[in-house]
Amino acid sequence: MKGILLVNLGSPKSTAVNDVKEYLDEFLMDERVIDYRWIFRALLVRGIILKTRPAKSAEAYKTVWTDEGSPLVVITEKIQKKLQRLVDVPVEIGMRYAEPSIETGIQKLVDKGVSEIVLFPLYPQYAMSTTETVIEKAEEVRKKKFSNIKINYIQPFYNRDIYINCLAESIKKKLPESFDALQFSYHGVPERHIYKTDPSKTCKIDEANCINSQVDTHNAYCYRHQCYKTTEAVIAKMGIPKEKSIVSFQSRLGKDKWIEPYTDETFETIPKKGIKDLVVVCPAFVSDCLETLEEISVEGKEQFLHAGGQNFHYIPCLNDEDDWIDVIKTLCQEKLNDFYLV
Repeated sequence: MKGILLVNLGSPKSTAVNDVKEYLDEFLMDERVIDYRWIFRALLVRGIILKTRPAKSAEAYKTVWTDEGSPLVVITEKIQKKLQRLVDVPVEIGMRYAEPSIETGIQKLVDKGVSEIVLFPLYPQYAMSTTETVIEKAEEVRKKKFSNIKINYIQPFYNRDIYINCLAESIKKKLPESFDALQFSYHGVPERHIYKTDPSKTCKIDEANCINSQVDTHNAYCYRHQCYKTTEAVIAKMGIPKEKSIVSFQSRLGKDKWIEPYTDETFETIPKKGIKDLVVVCPAFVSDCLETLEEISVEGKEQFLHAGGQNFHYIPCLNDEDDWIDVIKTLCQEKLNDFYLV
């Protein structure tokens, strides 16, 4: 019997400081998120970050929390329910961090008689701190507790036509009649992550490789390249001139060099260049969460307006839109069909 497991990032179980601290500890201690040796990672996370950040993050979570709970978890649950109505195999969800965990999701499917799972990491672009850590964690769980289970993983879909069409149409429906620029803000990663995920060891973070180049062996796993290609495909589909689009990267942590340009710095500089009416989308996320609802649509808006901007419009993620559910169904069905070919 076959089944589907949708995997998203995860969220604290409440806005209580201790719950946020527990979540951040699991998240930041992941070696694919902060890729230092364990002792240095522990000193940084448990010796410094967790001393102050949980209280601040708890306050931020309170601004986006709903009566149902964490927006990211609630939206993922809605996706699961809608998808379940469209497919004839069991569908469960799992979170990379906190509950319901990947192990919990697999166990629920196994309890329903499933022995072949299509696991869908809900990240359009590939990064070691997203797709890679989900696959590694799922394989760790499978080997330890579900050795007889087969798992087919859905690969990044940033350049799939069905996804680009869906994203472009979703943005188009919510786009104001007039605007100066459409900014694509993606979650950032340290530059060293780009080099670590490049099997060819030839990737370079520059305009030629990330922006102008086509997919090749040197950038097949380059997150920055995939973000630029997502933007390029979407604006082409929407008929928006390239000069009216902006790509940037948000949510950096620590003092290491992260991929540029930085979203927060962009918000502060573009009003001086005449961009007064700004529209922002966050295509690294398929579900609205703290990073979109608070960091961009609240903090980002304040930054932009304070710097001289006049109008700031945030366009929500795909969330549980019906067209997006159809895309998920199609991508899952492709992998379900692969089982029949083995």
